[in-house]
Amino acid sequence: QVQLVESGGGLVHNGGSLRLSCAASGSIFNINAMAWYRQAPGQERESVATIVSGGDTNYATSVKGRFTISRDNAKNTTYLLMNNLKPEDTAVYYCNAHVQEHRYSNGRIYWGQGTQVTVSS
Repeated sequence: QVQLVESGGGLVHNGGSLRLSCAASGSIFNINAMAWYRQAPGQERESVATIVSGGDTNYATSVKGRFTISRDNAKNTTYLLMNNLKPEDTAVYYCNAHVQEHRYSNGRIYWGQGTQVTVSS
């Protein structure tokens, strides 16, 4: 089993910054990709940013240029630096990882429990 634990959420003013962290632990052979999703009240969960093991990244259009995803492979941790936050960024942010638990497994997706980000206007 693998656990993902997010941290770093909170309340920030319009234009402020936050950095989210997500640490994976447990039975891990390799993490192929890590990602951040978010879900606002009454809306579907949406992809925010993704980073693969080689370092390539992908961002939602709404956050491109403001958010930066990174990862520390040695620590099995991904980070999301969020700058110039806007009220519409308010949501619960979830970490996601595609994990191979051993060399010959195909891997599966794990989710964290979520961390609340609130941006006041």
